[in-house]
Amino acid sequence: MAMNPGASKRQKELARQERAKEKEEKRVLRKKEKGERADLKGDGKDDIDPDIAGIIPGPQPKLEDE
Repeated sequence: MAMNPGASKRQKELARQERAKEKEEKRVLRKKEKGERADLKGDGKDDIDPDIAGIIPGPQPKLEDE
């Protein structure tokens, strides 16, 4: 006895909708977590990278030989 093609199509569609719903929930969760991480990190305006703290852009002064 063959399955009704409409029934299998309906099952596929329900599975697709369920996967889409799960993906959307994950997206919302990731976005929320990303926002929380940004809050903990700060706004970034006050942060100074210690590796480049004293660097002046542009031509550098010539070294003086003593």
